[in-house]
Amino acid sequence: MGDQRVADHPESWEVVRSAEPFVGAKTATRVDWLAMPGSEGTEVVARERMEHPGAVAAVALDDDGRVLLLSQYRHAVGHRLWELPAGMRDEAGEPPLRTVQRELVEEAGYRAERWHRLVDFFPSAGFSSERISVYLARGLSAVPESEIGFVRVHEEADMEAAWLPLDDAVDAVLGGRLHNGATVIGILAAATAARTGFASLAPAED
Repeated sequence: MGDQRVADHPESWEVVRSAEPFVGAKTATRVDWLAMPGSEGTEVVARERMEHPGAVAAVALDDDGRVLLLSQYRHAVGHRLWELPAGMRDEAGEPPLRTVQRELVEEAGYRAERWHRLVDFFPSAGFSSERISVYLARGLSAVPESEIGFVRVHEEADMEAAWLPLDDAVDAVLGGRLHNGATVIGILAAATAARTGFASLAPAED
């Protein structure tokens, strides 16, 4: 099992004061002035962070072991990226499992019978509070457009879908052809879990 001491854990340093210089539609920028431990409060430093509600993503595997990827334009990085079906946790009070189930329907038009929590990570812990939970979705069935009840607009309006065998998706990651963080981590985690037939994964619960 390895060294059990090597595990992330919550911790909080004293915040002397805070400011919020920018508030956007879905994120905000906050500046916290932290008292450095061991300095007896004499050293205070500013740390900027982006407040983010978090996100979810789904490694959706069909019965042939293929993973679903969607192509979407991302303005911040100036790329069109192949990504897992995903979305922000911007519905107040909605559990993450419900969010990822909804996003799989809205973005990709699929439901899944079986859900497992695959991996959970902070993509940019140095400056953002964003936390992404990636789930494994299996037992897929297509949802008729008439039942989706969601209109895809803006960047989601022209998304292209592709199905890749999981091993080919791993090759795409290691070959530098895929760059989205949740996609890279989710594919590699799914490939690792697949070695034991996903027996190491617990059913997803909220």
